[in-house]
Amino acid sequence: MAQAIPAGQKWWSGGKSPFNVEYGKLMMWYFLMSDAFTFGAFLISYGSIRFASNGWPDPNEVFRAFPFAPESLHLPLVFVSLMTFILIASSVTMVLAVAAGHNRDQKKVTMYMIFTIIGGILFLSCQAWEWTHLHGEGAWWGRNPFPNADGSKASTNFTNFFFTITGFHGFHVFSGVVINIIMLIKNLRGDFEKRGHYLMIEKAGLYWHFVDLVWVFVFTCFYLL
Repeated sequence: MAQAIPAGQKWWSGGKSPFNVEYGKLMMWYFLMSDAFTFGAFLISYGSIRFASNGWPDPNEVFRAFPFAPESLHLPLVFVSLMTFILIASSVTMVLAVAAGHNRDQKKVTMYMIFTIIGGILFLSCQAWEWTHLHGEGAWWGRNPFPNADGSKASTNFTNFFFTITGFHGFHVFSGVVINIIMLIKNLRGDFEKRGHYLMIEKAGLYWHFVDLVWVFVFTCFYLL
């Protein structure tokens, strides 16, 4: 049950929202909700166009390459599965960083934040390779070299949506890495110990988990369906 606010005291003066939630955390939830609507609009638009189309490229044929593997080696969805594993693992290390923050264990927060940042950088590196490879095959905005699954010529809707939505998500991952680096620096400086709490790590964690959750939907829509 929320505590009553003393007469004459503003609800924001204690850093709490009217819902008895820390104000900064509430604002993060509001931001994530608005961002979820944006991603939702992209994915709904993608789904509408895809299922209204007569044909669509087979993801097993489009996403079959793996770094340093010969082109003749057919590895459908193996590379993107690795990307997904990396991002999910980074979400686990972020959970551990937040838990360490609750225990006010500065050293473990540092260690798990470093692991999380490394995971984000690895994911971005994998995405950069995937984009470079697809571009080398002739795919880009306005260009689609991949035929539909039935062999008919495909429209550019596939590549336009793919590069727009995965690029938008990649920008969020990049932003999350930058935020996590800032949190790591502040932790190394002892800023959170001076404040007596690690709420900023928890807020950064909310953003990172959101980015990971969105990838599950992107992965399902583009690579599995």
